[in-house]
Amino acid sequence: LIISTPSFTLLYAMDEISEPELSLKILGHQWFWSYEISDFNSCQKNEQSLKYVCYMMVLDGLPKTKQGYFRLLETNKRVILPTNTHLRLLVSAADVLHSWTVPSFGLKVDACPGRLNQLNLFIKRVGVFFGQCSEICGVNHGFMPIVVVSLPTLQFHHYVMTKL
Repeated sequence: LIISTPSFTLLYAMDEISEPELSLKILGHQWFWSYEISDFNSCQKNEQSLKYVCYMMVLDGLPKTKQGYFRLLETNKRVILPTNTHLRLLVSAADVLHSWTVPSFGLKVDACPGRLNQLNLFIKRVGVFFGQCSEICGVNHGFMPIVVVSLPTLQFHHYVMTKL
């Protein structure tokens, strides 16, 4: 009983439900990720969501000014998320099993077709975080990188207002 107490405490803390300020929908495709953030209330436009698709970036043809990226880990677009904000990640897949994994966050969640997995995230520091699909989802599963950039909340809101 004494040995199990820390485990029960950790399991309870992991499943703690908080009211998220932002939801990120993540959809795994063969072999790329698509993202959507649609929690914006504004009177400017009808379509209030950020949608984008992230493919692995081929570094062979990049000019010298763009070099310095990590090979096989860089994407054409990066996921921008705010710091010090409760986030909800909704993860699913369109075709085969995938696994959305960012080791720096301690996150690994399976993306299954027809199933919606949810997890909570609270990013405490600004930075660039890399991950990959860690499920054997086919020939190119190693070519599904994930890049998350965390910005201070004010910079994130400015970014969102310029994109909407």
